[in-house]
Amino acid sequence: MGRLTSTEVVFHLQAQPAGMPVYERSTHVDAPLEDVWEFHSSGDGLEALTPDWLHLRIEEATGPDGQPDPDVLEKGATIVSSVRPFGVGPRQRWTSVIVDRRERDGHALFRDEMVDGPFASWEHTHRFSAEGEGTLVHDRVEYELLGGPVGRVVDPFAVVGFEPMFRYRHRRTRELLG
Repeated sequence: MGRLTSTEVVFHLQAQPAGMPVYERSTHVDAPLEDVWEFHSSGDGLEALTPDWLHLRIEEATGPDGQPDPDVLEKGATIVSSVRPFGVGPRQRWTSVIVDRRERDGHALFRDEMVDGPFASWEHTHRFSAEGEGTLVHDRVEYELLGGPVGRVVDPFAVVGFEPMFRYRHRRTRELLG
């Protein structure tokens, strides 16, 4: 695959060999890796990249040492949030833990896992790679819907929610940093 321009994106939905679905999306941002990495490393970045229609609220963020509202979400940090898609129904609580965070040689990543929330399983890997003077941003979500076999039947419809959310996140990243 060649270099992505600021408006091109690549995404797809696939099933893992063990049956866990995966959603992926990438985009190029015309900003240095250091700026993109710093922006994505805080709760403020999460709020800025979440579509308004999700009505996100960060209820609490704690660092690995228990420090409230850390400047950087390091490995071991916990984020408790809630969403209320389209303002309908009760708020859905979502608790994630940063389980991995690394930066080296023009590459960076962090991975968060949902430990409580609306999915049976959710692991989101955020990868960043220096690409010329810009940065390639790649999101990979391995997830499983609640409901066991019934959840797997309706799984193809999950992309209906993922696609607009990640399209917004990537477009917003380009607007704010590019």
